[in-house]
Amino acid sequence: MPRPIQAIIHSAALRHNLSRARRSAPDAKVWAIVKANAYGHGIERAFDGLKSADGFALLDFDEAARLRALDWRGPILLLEGCFEARDLEICSRLGLWHVVHCNEQIDMLAAHKTQQAHRVFLKMNSGMNRLGFRPERYRTAWTRLNALPQVDEVSLMTHFSDADTAKGISAQLAVFEAVTHDLPGERSLSNSAANLRHGALLAAKSDWIRPGIAVYGSAPDFPEHSFDHWGLQPTMTLSSKIISVQNLEAGDTVGYGSSFTANSAMRIGVVACGYADGYPRHCTTGTPVLVNGVRCRMVGRVSMDMITVDLSPVPSAGMGSEVTLWGRASNGAVLPIDEVAQAAGTVGYELMCALAQRVPVVVEA
Repeated sequence: MPRPIQAIIHSAALRHNLSRARRSAPDAKVWAIVKANAYGHGIERAFDGLKSADGFALLDFDEAARLRALDWRGPILLLEGCFEARDLEICSRLGLWHVVHCNEQIDMLAAHKTQQAHRVFLKMNSGMNRLGFRPERYRTAWTRLNALPQVDEVSLMTHFSDADTAKGISAQLAVFEAVTHDLPGERSLSNSAANLRHGALLAAKSDWIRPGIAVYGSAPDFPEHSFDHWGLQPTMTLSSKIISVQNLEAGDTVGYGSSFTANSAMRIGVVACGYADGYPRHCTTGTPVLVNGVRCRMVGRVSMDMITVDLSPVPSAGMGSEVTLWGRASNGAVLPIDEVAQAAGTVGYELMCALAQRVPVVVEA
């Protein structure tokens, strides 16, 4: 039989989470963010759960072409825009909308020969200080774009740096509104944290919302709030099985570096999952796992292909027992991906995106 590890993509949970995002901004259209191969879920595997979105937003032409191959005929937005002039031809061929965040991209459009005008989203750097025009330069950029025959419509957007913290969005929102209050065009403001935490404030201000990580069942403001606080459901389960059991005596150690020492007699289960599968190597003793749906703890170091788990809370477990690394166990118990990520000193985004190619993936309707 094949190695027992597998990932499950839950289409119903994707649909649920997308609907949850809509409820925070009922009058807005929704971009389903599918960059990084749909946050590691796979565009083709996630598509059925996300196709009720009004548009898809991503970074790569390859991903856009894959969406078109799935017969998606609605809007697709390039979140970082074009990187060189010839990219505009691909935008025309695939019917893509694209972000404009610098003067060089306006120059490309001005020199572009096309029969088909482009729909663009002009990005303001309202305080994130990654992409976008600074507020004092924004209206000049808008005027240049609006005058180009190569441009059909200019929409307006910004990105909030602290929507997931107590600092909030008020300062950036004030800057954005002061500059754009009399400019025409649709607005796109809300990422996952802004949508969930500040939905009431932004509901009438965002024509398009951009929920990303929340669509994939991870809380954007964890650990302040968990996924279930926001009414989200996990969309990816990583599961495996116990492939060996060891009986330890007090003083026995486990794994590379002998980083765990048993204080008394105990049973440990060896699980077919390691960092080569995408499980974070930085997880340490105490990282939660579910064995037969019962919460247990990992002990020792993560190896390339295996981890070891304390079976004390579930004495009936043994060879072949189900292990849930994150997501939903077969008995319905849930281990949030955010908790595992926290144990590794990272975020759920990284764990989803790091799922290794060697892990078989199945899609659950």
